[in-house]
Amino acid sequence: MIEYDLTKIKGIVFDVDGVLSPSTVPLSPTGEPLRMVSVKDGYAIQHAVKHGLRIAILSGADTQAIRVRFSGLGVQDLMLAAARKLPVFEQWLADNKLEREEVIFVGDDIPDLPVMRAAGLAVAPADAAPEILEAAHYISPCNGGYGVGRDVLEQVLRAQGRWLDDVHAFGW
Repeated sequence: MIEYDLTKIKGIVFDVDGVLSPSTVPLSPTGEPLRMVSVKDGYAIQHAVKHGLRIAILSGADTQAIRVRFSGLGVQDLMLAAARKLPVFEQWLADNKLEREEVIFVGDDIPDLPVMRAAGLAVAPADAAPEILEAAHYISPCNGGYGVGRDVLEQVLRAQGRWLDDVHAFGW
């Protein structure tokens, strides 16, 4: 259970590899990463978007598959090819008029560490790098790619009284 006032959360930013997909990524014969994703994470993401939470993807990766997957769930903020994530995160906060305390960041590896330290609530999957686990305020019982997004979003929406609260919860 997350020990934080989740009622004040307005935005959640997710890394992709190792968070919304497993950290082991198979490659196609041409060298393109082929990511797996959790449909339960997908359900929770689209549900959160419909309820007005600002969901963003912040990743060093940039593939058409990532763009299609997350835009298809209603995510408008796709911050991809981010070699240095902190300046991109800070600009996103400013653009959306969000305070750090109102935002969760979910990351799993060393490039995520500066943003983990900057977000109001830092979350890590159970199989994150040791430095990330140390920086996290909450460690999900789920490994990356296996329900971390659902875990976090369900807790936020439940705390805000918006989990399964209307007819829209029962569809895509």
